[in-house]
Amino acid sequence: MTQPNDASSREHEEVRRVSGELAGRLGRLGIRVTGSERPEELLDMLEAVERFEAAVQARGGDLMMDEGPHGRTTEPDEQQFALPVRREHESVAHYVERLARATDDVRRHPPRAD
Repeated sequence: MTQPNDASSREHEEVRRVSGELAGRLGRLGIRVTGSERPEELLDMLEAVERFEAAVQARGGDLMMDEGPHGRTTEPDEQQFALPVRREHESVAHYVERLARATDDVRRHPPRAD
């Protein structure tokens, strides 16, 4: 029979693993992660980013940044389609709120005609 501590330990390890994956995904998107975020906060940020990206794509925007010299990214085709940067010392709640406002702005943006 499994001891309660064993199940709790496995659950804790799974939460740590998933949190690490979420933090890694956010970091690869260029979003500041401090390591002090709770698992729920990481998920909130990722879901907000996904809503923003879906809005950009629905408006014909490109999620990729233009690549400049030496592999450095430059500006997106439209600044409004750029993922907002999480500021230093910005709370997760405030960042998620800013992302929601940016998502609303993108949704009001006229679709691109290519």
